[in-house]
Amino acid sequence: MTRRNFIKWWIAAGWACILTISALFMFRRFRETTGHENITEPATATPQVGVAEANQRAEDAGPLISFFIISDLHINSGISVQSNHLRKALDDIKTFGDKAQAIMITGDVTDSGTPADYREFKNIMSQYELPPVYANMGNHDYYNVWIGKNGTWSQDTFPNGKTDAMARQAFTSMFNLEKPYHDVRLNGFHFILLSQEAYVQEKPEVGEGAWYSEEQMNWFRSKMAENKDGKPVFVMIHQELPPVGQDGGNHMLIKAKQFREILTPYRNVFVFSGHTHQDFTVSTEHYIQETFHWFKNSSIGLVMNTKYENVRKDAAQGLFIEVYSNKVVLRGREFSNRTWIKEADWTVPLSD
Repeated sequence: MTRRNFIKWWIAAGWACILTISALFMFRRFRETTGHENITEPATATPQVGVAEANQRAEDAGPLISFFIISDLHINSGISVQSNHLRKALDDIKTFGDKAQAIMITGDVTDSGTPADYREFKNIMSQYELPPVYANMGNHDYYNVWIGKNGTWSQDTFPNGKTDAMARQAFTSMFNLEKPYHDVRLNGFHFILLSQEAYVQEKPEVGEGAWYSEEQMNWFRSKMAENKDGKPVFVMIHQELPPVGQDGGNHMLIKAKQFREILTPYRNVFVFSGHTHQDFTVSTEHYIQETFHWFKNSSIGLVMNTKYENVRKDAAQGLFIEVYSNKVVLRGREFSNRTWIKEADWTVPLSD
């Protein structure tokens, strides 16, 4: 190569280098100004610090609302154990004062739904100054059809002159409701309580399953449609859900596919069920994440192990919920000794 040709090659190479660097610089500026950051660059600590600071500010500001969820009280006028468990729970809850703005009861308020059971429940509740109490129906709240004239279980004389309609009337009268399903807004948050609407007197095929009418399901759909701002929504049911893609049967929510379909478009939905009585300290899965956050509560009246044995006779458990601007904190409470249950401690970040 001649000296002249070498100089030409050197100048060309220099310009190529300059143009390449300029192109890379312009490309980077373009990505930065249009929001397309270089994804190959390692993330800095600044965003993490910002998130931590935001979380701390939310903590310092305190919860926007706090409430208890209790389930499966099984109040029985002839058995004192369940009544004593409820008193222990209320003795503990009252110590929270204005830190608890509501109590939600997710079904089986009574053991058999008899007038005497409801009188016992009302008598206990009247002895306490409590935040507002809301409830839905469980299968046991329909059990008066099994109770004979002498006040004992009488399967042979079913339905013992009783009807499912009478059970619904007893429940709605106790809680001053027009229908067994209803909703309420507290501190700007939406609570929806769905209720079993029929039992074996009207629909023998439902067994111990939760049957919801199409009227209730349409109402549920319309109520969910009111929530377009992404704020947490709290849905109370009693029986648990079957596996995804299935409708439920005995001891489950029957119209489960429709229930899930209604919830699918919404974020930050929390569903709470009872019925299974499972001790928070056993290996049973109490939190299941689907398109919503599903929590299985324990029981006030009878806490059971995985074999459905009531081996811990004194136990009475529930959930305490705190809602912050960026998360929901859920903690299991052992009311018998007023302690937090370490196995039931969840923090769920809220999605934007």
